[in-house]
Amino acid sequence: MASGVKRIPDGCRSVTPHLVVRDAARAIEFYKKAFGAKEIGRHTGPDGQRVMHAEIQIGDSRIYLNGCNHASSTKNRRKPQFSAA
Repeated sequence: MASGVKRIPDGCRSVTPHLVVRDAARAIEFYKKAFGAKEIGRHTGPDGQRVMHAEIQIGDSRIYLNGCNHASSTKNRRKPQFSAA
């Protein structure tokens, strides 16, 4: 790894969950009210509404999330194939 590059970004832990939710904007508002989450950042799609990626913080933990779109919803995905290591 090149010197000066951090393996874990500031504010993050060894493992950072990434949630895919139906309506990310509503989920963020819920997390703010229910858990006192702070919104770190949000990137919206071309329509300016749909959340493509967001980062929130609850306590000392960061969580990434984005809204799913119908083209990539779980019912349209193939099951991942795993092989024994």
